[in-house]
Amino acid sequence: MIKIGIAGCGGRMGRMLLAETLATDGVALAAGAERAGDRAVGRDLGELAGLGPVGVKAVDDARLLFAAADVVIDFSAPAATAAHVRLAEQAGKAMVIGTTGLDAFETRAVEEVARAVPVVWAPNMSIGVTLLLALVEQTARLLDPSYDIEILEMHHRHKVDAPSGTALALGRAAAAGRAVKLEEVWRKTRDGNTGARPRGEIGFASLRGGDEVGRHAVLFAADGEQIEFVHKASSRQVFAKGAVRAARWLAGKPAGLYSMRDVLGLS
Repeated sequence: MIKIGIAGCGGRMGRMLLAETLATDGVALAAGAERAGDRAVGRDLGELAGLGPVGVKAVDDARLLFAAADVVIDFSAPAATAAHVRLAEQAGKAMVIGTTGLDAFETRAVEEVARAVPVVWAPNMSIGVTLLLALVEQTARLLDPSYDIEILEMHHRHKVDAPSGTALALGRAAAAGRAVKLEEVWRKTRDGNTGARPRGEIGFASLRGGDEVGRHAVLFAADGEQIEFVHKASSRQVFAKGAVRAARWLAGKPAGLYSMRDVLGLS
């Protein structure tokens, strides 16, 4: 029985992760943590999940989270995730990270800790998006740069980072297929007289509005034809399912930085 802990258990995604963990065979919900002062602290995790009480209450000390769990799932905030990975290293525990928007310092913290403990880090835990990443990379490898690549993403009005982590991951997949560095060919915004589109550019467009869970489209456009891949998530449950699946897969793995492609055996 794999013991799972949930960081940020009082948020929308955290509560979904609680429910998915409780509904999954072969795992046990060991702990949940929130920041000090959050209304979830002290509440029963089962009740936070919208289910009956399970006898485990949310705590405000992340050290207790790592002490109780074999694997911690973290969909919190960049600064919190960077602090949590250091606790994972100290406790010798595995982590599944779905947090996006990490800066260079926070990213380096995750990469350094993954040398000591096993970490699955993915901008999107959806099985469908994981397959989409593989398809985009393969398509970019097969098509020459006369096919322009544009990536569109839309999320709810509360999302704070843009382009989304998933959009950037799709861009990196396309860049890998073309054997180039994304940072050397990306165009994140367009405004005013931008001139003709450079050959080989990978463009991004970000939309925000309503309660959109997540929509991503990758367009390969050439003279005479277009190829489009689209993934739309209608519920955060797909991310929770993928994260719990990753936690089950990660338990007992050696130290390293893994992706959802590793979890699905696509690497």
